[in-house]
Amino acid sequence: MYELIEKLVNVYGAAGRESAVADTLETLLKGHVDDMRRDAMGNLIVQKRGSDPQGKRVMLSAHMDHIGFVVVAVEKEGFLRVMPVGGVGVESGRTRHVYFQHGVHGVIVQQPVPQGETPAMRHLFIDIGAASDEEALARVSLGDVAVYANDCFRLGEHRVAAPAMDDRVACALLVSVLLALDQPRHTVIGVFSTQEEVGCRGAKTAAYAVEPDVGIALDVTAHGDTPETKLPAVKLGQGAAVKIMDRGSISNPEVVQELLAAGERAGVKTQREVLPFGGTDAGAMQLTRSGVRVGTVSIPCRYVHSACEVIDLRDVEAARALLLEYLTSF
Repeated sequence: MYELIEKLVNVYGAAGRESAVADTLETLLKGHVDDMRRDAMGNLIVQKRGSDPQGKRVMLSAHMDHIGFVVVAVEKEGFLRVMPVGGVGVESGRTRHVYFQHGVHGVIVQQPVPQGETPAMRHLFIDIGAASDEEALARVSLGDVAVYANDCFRLGEHRVAAPAMDDRVACALLVSVLLALDQPRHTVIGVFSTQEEVGCRGAKTAAYAVEPDVGIALDVTAHGDTPETKLPAVKLGQGAAVKIMDRGSISNPEVVQELLAAGERAGVKTQREVLPFGGTDAGAMQLTRSGVRVGTVSIPCRYVHSACEVIDLRDVEAARALLLEYLTSF
C-alpha cells in the first residue's frame, strides 16, 4: 500500500487541476474495471457491474484535489501575492517549499506583521527567485496555483507523512478495493472526484449522473491523539473511522451500522467518528436528486491541510478490509 500511496501523493493536482492525477489512476485501473470515463467536471468515474440485476448501485467517492495558493498579483520586485484554494492555514504555510503545475518551484513566506494585526493570507507571498515582475511573469501567470511540494517519507514502521495525503490516501484505498473486488453482486461505481476542497463540486455532479442507492465517501479525518488535541476521539493506528456526522452531513444510521458490522466481520479495528467541523463528498451525495443514503469511511490523519499530513498504514488496511467485506456481504 505504501508504494501506491507514494505514487499518488507525488502527482500535482490542485483543486480544479486534477487531470494528471486522473491520468495516473486510469493507468492503474485500466483493464480492471468494466468501464471508465471522465465527465465535464474532470471526475474519473469507473464501474464494476454487479451480477444481480436487482442489486444496488453503490458509489464510493475519493477526491483527487489538493489545497493550494493561487497567484493574484505580482509585485515589482518579483514576489507573488496569493489567495487560498481550499482550506489553507496561514500558520501551516509559513516558509514552505511549493511548486506549480509546470514545474516552477518557490518558497511561501510570511512578511513581518505589524503589531496589533493578525497574520492573514494577505501577509503571505511566494518567492520564486525572480528579481522583477517581468521575470516572474515570464515563469508564472496570474491564476497559476502552487501546492506544497512532493515530500513523502516514512515515520517509523507504520506511519507515512506527505502533502496531499488528503485525499490521495483514499484514492489509493479506492484503487486497492477496486482491484481486489471480484464479481460483485452489486454494481460498484468508483468516483475519483474533483474540487472537493472548494465545496464538494465534483461529487455533486457525479452522484447526479450515476444515481447511486448508497454513497460512501472515502476521506481522511482529524486526530485527537497529540498533546493538547483530544477531539475528535480518533487515534492513528486504531483502525478505520466510521463517521457518525460532521458539519457537512449526518450519516445514515443504517449505513453506519452496516459499515461497523462489516468491520467486525472482517476482524479489523474500527472507530466511531464524530467530527464537529469539516465535510466530505458524502454531503454532496446525500443531497443528490431525491436523496441518497450515505456514510463515510475515514483514515485518521494528523496535521490535515499541512505540508506533512501523517497517516498510519494499518488504518488504511483496516479500511480496505472493511470495505471489501461490506461490498460483498450486504
